[in-house]
Amino acid sequence: MSTAQPRVLFVYFTYTKQTLKIVEAMTEALSARGCAVEHARIDLTDARYTARFHEFPMPHPFRELIGMIPAELRRATGEISIPDNAKSGDYDLVCIGSPTWWLSTSVPIRSYLESDVAGPILSGTDYATFVVCRRYYGHNLRTVKKLANKLGGKFLDSIHFSYQGGQIRSLLSLISYLGSGEYRERYLGVPIPLTNLQDQQLEEARTFANGLADRLKVGAPAPVVSAPVPGEAESV
Repeated sequence: MSTAQPRVLFVYFTYTKQTLKIVEAMTEALSARGCAVEHARIDLTDARYTARFHEFPMPHPFRELIGMIPAELRRATGEISIPDNAKSGDYDLVCIGSPTWWLSTSVPIRSYLESDVAGPILSGTDYATFVVCRRYYGHNLRTVKKLANKLGGKFLDSIHFSYQGGQIRSLLSLISYLGSGEYRERYLGVPIPLTNLQDQQLEEARTFANGLADRLKVGAPAPVVSAPVPGEAESV
């Protein structure tokens, strides 16, 4: 096992804070394994898109979602704000969190991976990818992997987290949540499932992170030692 403290960087974009929940769950697991974890949230600052993602709930969620289709079809990039720790640094592992936008990689994450500063971060570095999505994840994961490999990254593993419900009801649930910021039982008179991540998926994220720690060959989690109950005799 390595005696040095491994450095881990999370590069991610989040609007509804769902990707952030995965980042926090994985951070908890990796920190318990002795890793030094840093976060780098990418912000979409492009004037063409930014108004959509700097207000929550969305006043017109369906219109705003549909409005991003042309950019996704063009595989567009845009202006983004990149934290300093995602521009330079020597990391043992980079974890890339990419929510799915209309079947593919979100504009801010694509923009980061095609930026001049991503290369030095990923070149020769182990990386893992995770996707938070309503339904589709395959093309997103493949795109992130392709772009990261092009920069010299060394792929370790990937995982995805999908919302409940089929094609139609999961979309209705998401639109309902984006437009209200609340969980509802019905939308447009249709019963809908809970959207967003569930507790079990956060536990899956911790398990995934522990698997990454195993590959980094860092120590096992510290054992939990229960305090003795007052009045009980302690064994020797």
